[in-house]
Amino acid sequence: QVQLVESGGGLVQPGESLRLSCAASGISITIYAMGWFRQAPGKQRELVARITSAGSTNYADSVKGRFTISRDNAKNTVYLQMNSLKPDDTAVYYCNLNYGRTWDPNWGQGTQVTVSS
Repeated sequence: QVQLVESGGGLVQPGESLRLSCAASGISITIYAMGWFRQAPGKQRELVARITSAGSTNYADSVKGRFTISRDNAKNTVYLQMNSLKPDDTAVYYCNLNYGRTWDPNWGQGTQVTVSS
């Protein structure tokens, strides 16, 4: 069974940075696209960044130019570098594996990111 463990969240001030990590087990992520999602209180979970197995990336408009997704297949880990953080980035962040049109049904516990002065 796939297990995903997110880490690296915290409380930061606007303009600061965080780097999130997502360690996968139970599967090799090498051949899969991976994504980072976030869910703010009272809102639906949204995809913010995706990286293909070949390393191509795409981002939600709200984070483009500020967030960078990357992967280290040798460590079976995906990262999300978040710069110039804003209060609107406050959410629980999750990662997941992309199987073409679907995502893995097993979600991790997520990592809380809070941006506040």
